[in-house]
Amino acid sequence: MVEEAFVAIPAMHANVRRVIPVAVRRWRGLPWHPSVWSEIGALRRRLADERYDLVIDTQGLVKSAMLAALAPGAKHGMDRSSAREPLAAILYDVRHAIARGQHAVDRNRQLAGAALGYSANGACDYALRASGVSPIDPGGPYAMLLTMTSRADKLWPEPHWSQLGRALRACGLRCVLPWGNEVEQTRCKSIAGEIPEAIVPGRFSLEDLARLMRGARCAVGVDTGLTHLSAALGIPTVAIFCASDPVLTGLHGSARARNVGTAGAQTAPDAVLAALEALL
Repeated sequence: MVEEAFVAIPAMHANVRRVIPVAVRRWRGLPWHPSVWSEIGALRRRLADERYDLVIDTQGLVKSAMLAALAPGAKHGMDRSSAREPLAAILYDVRHAIARGQHAVDRNRQLAGAALGYSANGACDYALRASGVSPIDPGGPYAMLLTMTSRADKLWPEPHWSQLGRALRACGLRCVLPWGNEVEQTRCKSIAGEIPEAIVPGRFSLEDLARLMRGARCAVGVDTGLTHLSAALGIPTVAIFCASDPVLTGLHGSARARNVGTAGAQTAPDAVLAALEALL
């Protein structure tokens, strides 16, 4: 739904954070288009404007390692036995051994700790705050339905969403269905058409979506970054897994979050509603 991004923290200015959008998915679909090479060049120049003490690639993918390589500074990442794609380790200056089989959040915390020289002990605290005014007023208590994800096999069936949405409306919650492109907007409108008083808003930035989430009574989403953002903001959140393993990449670190389903499963709406009710 949103572009991938760097969080850039320039050296000597640790209180300054810049989020730099990186349209990797779109670039991958148009690799030889002049506009793509122009955007890549612009990103390279933007990153070159600063000096970084460390550049940490937490994804451990070839594409993320290549992007990290554009930023000046010592590149840190996982070693060949730890990275999700072992070839990525070639592009790092410093490689760290991080045990597999752990949740992705724990692995990323350990990598950052190893690169920055501290121990990532204690409970996970995302420390996210979505300050500012929400982009819309839904006109009463509302729930966020985060229906979209980058892979078709991670989608939950539209009739399931509609059934869940009607149940939430019967509980007094209006359903808000955000989207990021025209295909997603069409699907959201189709689902919302079966839910009384559901809202399909305009397209929002990630920051505005976070502000909208902050005021929600609860959220339900598939395996997508926005669902993790909702949980990190402390919103009661249920994540639905259809094609991936929540043990490794599910919602993590929040007592107000639940994971349902697993790879190859189609969780019923009643089970999702029961998980949500347990949080409220």
